[in-house]
Amino acid sequence: MHTRKSNPRAEHRLRQSQRAKDSVSLAEKFPQLKTLTVDLEHIDTHSQARNSGLKYKVNVEHAKSAFCFVCPSGECVGGDFDLSEVLATAVAGRRKVAVGEIRCQGWHRKGSLERAPCQILLRYKLNLNYSRK
Repeated sequence: MHTRKSNPRAEHRLRQSQRAKDSVSLAEKFPQLKTLTVDLEHIDTHSQARNSGLKYKVNVEHAKSAFCFVCPSGECVGGDFDLSEVLATAVAGRRKVAVGEIRCQGWHRKGSLERAPCQILLRYKLNLNYSRK
């Protein structure tokens, strides 16, 4: 009988997916938020290489309030960029722009037993617009 080997990355992805499914929409959590545009840039701090960038307009009616982005490294375990609190703070202050950077808290295997921290940095810019109420 074969037993499946534990896959920490897959298990983390499943937990994060369930967390997002269980959260309310951005429109429910922040009824005053009308539009949200996100600019993201991933940077490998070890090599200083810009890995990827993303710009998109969020559908606040359908996007979940667990506002997270997956680390782009295919080897990263347990790493994500959670901007939920950043967004909540920006909305609470009715800020039009929130800019910053956060480091991935995940890790990579280094050899058979060692772990090395992920070297990915996320630079973000959130552009927010609100209803007049």
